[in-house]
Amino acid sequence: MDKRIILGVVILGAIGAAVYYRTKADDSVGKTTTSSADLPDVKAPEDLDKIVITNADKGEVTLQKKGDKWEMVKPVAFPANQGNVKALIDNMKELKATEVISSQLTDDQKKLYELDAAKAVHVVAFKGADKKADITFGKAGGRGQMTAVDGKPGVYAVSGYSSFLYAREAKTWRDMEILKFDDANATQVQLTNKAGAFSFTKGEKWGGTFKEKAIDRFDDTKVADLLRAYKNLNADDFADGKTAADTGLDQPEGTLTVTLKDNAGKYTLKVGKVANGTSHYAQKEGSDTIYVISSWPSEWATAEVMKFQKPNADAGAPKDGGGPHLEMPPGMQMPPGMQMPPGMDPHGGMPPGHP
Repeated sequence: MDKRIILGVVILGAIGAAVYYRTKADDSVGKTTTSSADLPDVKAPEDLDKIVITNADKGEVTLQKKGDKWEMVKPVAFPANQGNVKALIDNMKELKATEVISSQLTDDQKKLYELDAAKAVHVVAFKGADKKADITFGKAGGRGQMTAVDGKPGVYAVSGYSSFLYAREAKTWRDMEILKFDDANATQVQLTNKAGAFSFTKGEKWGGTFKEKAIDRFDDTKVADLLRAYKNLNADDFADGKTAADTGLDQPEGTLTVTLKDNAGKYTLKVGKVANGTSHYAQKEGSDTIYVISSWPSEWATAEVMKFQKPNADAGAPKDGGGPHLEMPPGMQMPPGMQMPPGMDPHGGMPPGHP
């Protein structure tokens, strides 16, 4: 065989091998090989008693369990929303690292994956003095939630994360309940506002007085509407740092008292001036907390008597059912063969019900 042919075959074989190995190397670029040994344990146990959440520019919230109840201790001391804390802990039990995104966490990667302090949610959970979890959550993507874990060098994809459970505003970690009662057990409602004093008493059905006189055209269903506005009253916000004078609660625009049967409870709420938009400041008797409540309960606290009345069917209707009385000009008659439309007065005037 010609030596040149043999040499060519050898060269082609070498080139083919080089291309093959280069292709294999290129295929491996961008792929991660993850074993369970590479992945941190990110889930937290159920028996936590302290959680610290730093939510980017929203600041730090510290929740601590005292007895069998959770409380907020930072930014203010206040009973915590027990349901929201439970939902957070339940979610932390479901977290699972699924992939190593990067073996090293650099400053550039922190920005790329939004794991920097400006955007990340940082959660530290304790049981007594023992730190049970220290996790930073960043950007969400198709591979999962980008996550950094204290004591681990890399960036990890995590499944099971529900961002809204962690990234709440500080106020929503607080117990926002103001009033809670069974409206079916209400027997008396008293309301005093700028219009005057209302009193509603339940017998077979609700009866109502205004300024100690029976309300004309009283609509007892309106009392049921009022009670629905208050039976599960939650705050929209809190007015921390404001005084009674600041909020108008020193001279409330309305004061509502609901009494339940069989001495089951009595609730009094003062409603102050407008906080923003159509919401008002409010304060429950026996509490120093000043809340902001929505327009619906605010409107009932500041209601005038007409809000408790049935519509007046006769209001504004002309007694004779007609408008101005029109007559034919002197000497003018209807053309031959033409008659007045049915219901029209041949001596003038529009049909009943027409202006």
